[in-house]
Order: sequence, then C-alpha cells, then structure tokens
Amino acid sequence: MVYDSYLKVVDKDGGASIDKQGIEQFNENLSDNLYKIWNRMTSGSYFPPPVRTVFIPKKQGGLRPLGIPAVSDCIAQGVVKDYLEPQ
Repeated sequence: MVYDSYLKVVDKDGGASIDKQGIEQFNENLSDNLYKIWNRMTSGSYFPPPVRTVFIPKKQGGLRPLGIPAVSDCIAQGVVKDYLEPQ
C-alpha cells in the first residue's frame, strides 16, 4: 500500500514542502524512506511533519493560505485514503 501510494504521488509531481525535499530527493533513498513511513504507520508512531504555507490569490481579491504537505506525508495520507475509501 505504501509503494502504491508513492506511485500516485510521483504521478502528481508535487512540489517540495517545508523540509525542501521534493520527489527527486525522496527517491535518492527511496527504500529507506518508504520503510520509515510503513514502520511508523504500522507501529502507531506516525506524526506528520509541518506543512509549508503558500498564499495564493483569490478571485475576489486578497490571499488564501494553501498548505503543502511533505512528500512523505502525501504518501501516508494516500495510504490512509486508499484503506478507508472502500469502506
């Protein structure tokens, strides 16, 4: 499930978060990074890293905050979504 979620995140090609780690940097140590996610999720010790906030313009004027999660958190969120969605 973790690897399948990783493949979906790679397809979306998201940007780097507050940790400045994009897909390319995550791939440099792929097996260890995926193992860390799996290990923390299965042991119940997973806590998401901080989210980078970017302000984007609204149609009506002003700015709206947009949170960009880390690559590892996108993968973890995908695992949970894939697990819960069928139910």
